[in-house]
Amino acid sequence: QVQAVESGGGLVQTGGSLRLSCTASISTFRINAVSWHRQAPGKQRDFVARLPSDGVPNYADSVKGRFTISRDNAKNTAYLQMNSLKPEDTAVYYCVLYSGAIAYWGEGTLVTVSS
Repeated sequence: QVQAVESGGGLVQTGGSLRLSCTASISTFRINAVSWHRQAPGKQRDFVARLPSDGVPNYADSVKGRFTISRDNAKNTAYLQMNSLKPEDTAVYYCVLYSGAIAYWGEGTLVTVSS
């Protein structure tokens, strides 16, 4: 069983930055891809970013140019660097680790952006 544990959420002002971390319970060399998703209050869960094994990331249009997804296999950790945050970025952010055909979701970390 793979566990994904997010951290790094918190309260930040508009225009600020946060870096979310997702630590895997296994070596990330065994993880094919990593993605981040978010769910704002009262809304559906949406895709944010994905980093496949070939290393070419893709992003939702709403975060392109502001967010950066990365991974550090030596630390078994993936990251989501979030810059120029906006109030509409307020949500619970979830990390997903893909090992083979299985997706493992974390429990989420709350990001609140104040106006």
